[in-house]
Amino acid sequence: MNSIHSRLNPFVLMLDPEAVISAMEGSMNLRGLRHRICRPLDKPLIPKTHGLDRVLLTQFDAVIDNEEFMDSGIESWVDAQPALHAVH
Repeated sequence: MNSIHSRLNPFVLMLDPEAVISAMEGSMNLRGLRHRICRPLDKPLIPKTHGLDRVLLTQFDAVIDNEEFMDSGIESWVDAQPALHAVH
């Protein structure tokens, strides 16, 4: 395989990681990129809720928990399908 095909083939590149690293180190395009260090774990992802927000959330959860369960009718559908009885 010639040189251009080996540089473009990702499977060949996986077999020679040193060549990939040296190509990355010598790349002027990569050197021209701005460097920025991101540390996503430095800040909490989920904000803490206090006070009124917490009360509203608790009330909303209580409304959902107290709702009556709606029957989807799946049992009737399964009973009408004789082929499913062999499986279940």
